[in-house]
Amino acid sequence: MRRLLIALVAGLGLAFAAVVPAYATVFQTYGSGVNVRADAYLSSAIVGTLSGPTSIDVDCQKQGDVVSNSDGTSSWWAHVPALGGYVTVVYVAIPEDQLPGVPVCGDDNPPPTGDITLADVEAMFGTRIANPSIVETGLPSLNQAMRDANINTPYRKAAFLATLVHESRLEYNIREIGDTRLYGGRGYIQLTGDFNYGPAGQYLGIDLLGNPDLALSLQWSAPIARWYWTVARDINPYADNLDMGRVNAAIGYPAGAEDQRRCDSFKSALNYLTGSIPAGVICTRPAKLKGDTTHLTRTQFATLAKNGGGLG
Repeated sequence: MRRLLIALVAGLGLAFAAVVPAYATVFQTYGSGVNVRADAYLSSAIVGTLSGPTSIDVDCQKQGDVVSNSDGTSSWWAHVPALGGYVTVVYVAIPEDQLPGVPVCGDDNPPPTGDITLADVEAMFGTRIANPSIVETGLPSLNQAMRDANINTPYRKAAFLATLVHESRLEYNIREIGDTRLYGGRGYIQLTGDFNYGPAGQYLGIDLLGNPDLALSLQWSAPIARWYWTVARDINPYADNLDMGRVNAAIGYPAGAEDQRRCDSFKSALNYLTGSIPAGVICTRPAKLKGDTTHLTRTQFATLAKNGGGLG
């Protein structure tokens, strides 16, 4: 089918990869029900579906998940700005497995990948940064925690920082106001409950149950946030999927107006880190995650939050 469509296009005398407009190259897809995804991964949000063969203007391509069909296999995905996402190259009518003459996304203007600075978070979140000196003091440890947690893409950074700015205003030593419980909210992630203090301390090799104020310390506040993000929960994949609804549910509080506030902060961070707000941001939770998920185990939460599949 792929080769047949190419032959038909050539037979009609059409220019197969004409540049219109200047920044994009035109290609033709084939097949029906081909998904357009928010990123180059099969787990990414579906932002549209091509009902049949479609002409697409591609500005760049990137490698992601491998997709196969009867005509071939490709790990390359075409970025289509007009559709707000990526289409797997395996459903583009070309003989190659990579788009000819199309640059790799980010080669000319790579997204920020270095450490986050005080100026960065102030630009992202404005007046939510209430104590800049405390935030700046904590940033070296927070950046190290982000590296350790593979929070190394704009989507992951935006989700993580938007979460922490609402949990703690990005202050490593903050105690939840009015919470006098022994295992009440502390630190960047506002660690709460003996069911979290115990496992976090065991993982990090410290006695958090015996000395819960360690969660407020410059040494341990960021590693605890990293533990929660990657061990107590597996949150990076939800960020990859632009699914702030599931990120919020994973943090552990009932659905409500706070979800939208956090999603707005996520969008603000995305806009700063990437220059735009990508299509496909999900702000709402599935019905099964609207309650308080605090006491769920990692496995129980992942089962409730599981995503479905789809073509391409």
